[in-house]
Amino acid sequence: MCMACVVDEQTKERIIAYRAEFYRVTKSPFGSDDEIGMLSVIDAQSRAAILSRADPSKVFDLSVDHFVGMPGWFGAGDQPYQIWMTHTPAGEIVANTMGVSLEANALVAYSGDAISMYTHCGTHIDTFNHFGYNGRIFNEFSAAEHLGSRAWDKCGAEKHPPIFARGILLDVAALHGVDTLPPSHPIGPADLQGCLKRQGLEVRLGDVVLIRTGQMRLWPDIAFVSNTPGLNRAGAEFLAKSGAIMIGADNLTLEQTPASEPLNFFPVHTYLLAEAGVPILEMAWLEELAAEGVDEFAFFGACIKLRGATGAPMRPVAMPLN
Repeated sequence: MCMACVVDEQTKERIIAYRAEFYRVTKSPFGSDDEIGMLSVIDAQSRAAILSRADPSKVFDLSVDHFVGMPGWFGAGDQPYQIWMTHTPAGEIVANTMGVSLEANALVAYSGDAISMYTHCGTHIDTFNHFGYNGRIFNEFSAAEHLGSRAWDKCGAEKHPPIFARGILLDVAALHGVDTLPPSHPIGPADLQGCLKRQGLEVRLGDVVLIRTGQMRLWPDIAFVSNTPGLNRAGAEFLAKSGAIMIGADNLTLEQTPASEPLNFFPVHTYLLAEAGVPILEMAWLEELAAEGVDEFAFFGACIKLRGATGAPMRPVAMPLN
């Protein structure tokens, strides 16, 4: 049976994508103060429902680790991941930053470190202030009113709730019988419907949808960042209108690169974030889920609460369903 994800009129009222207008930010149906879009669908009942079905005997870690030299989005000159020691056992004996005795420094063996990185390094979420149109972001918040010298005061990562939801994996690489999709392969409705039919799934209101392109087979080679296969706008519209509350993938950008649109270099990002109110998850590790044939699961994820940030690291996990 082809799962076309037919949505009834009552459900459409709760799906922001049905209010979207091309290249215009959408006013949220969840109120003028809404900063989380489709994540507003999550409630106590939906959390209880998915928790009751989760099988804790197996946990899949859907994140990659951070390390110096890791691939990432650095094409616009942003900071690669860096880590350095701020304290070492031998260094403390020399510097004595704590102002203690030599014997105390030798005993305690103090180590400490610091990191610097673009907030879109590794497995992470994109928040609604990441992209918009003409100086405005989702729910008509404007840069003129809500962007200070350091950060936005609207739609930052700290506003995102922990996500407890049904997750589904759409394995587009497997649909095409390849380990990884070819460079710049556009994932549209036909690919997504093909996966749903092949895997016997449907997208429901409240789902986290994860797309496997197979790009993690290239990780951490630099080839991971070039000419990414990924969603096109039509594919993103199909998932958003089917009720997805977050859409993610195992690639660098979620969407196909380079963009097929001459003016908009990230048409899927702008559509999902500014028009459809759907946050994005990027660089998810999906190989173990795919290898074990787990395509429906309980998804749990929470990002670091970086106030005002356009993105934040997330360590999502998945559990099979009973």
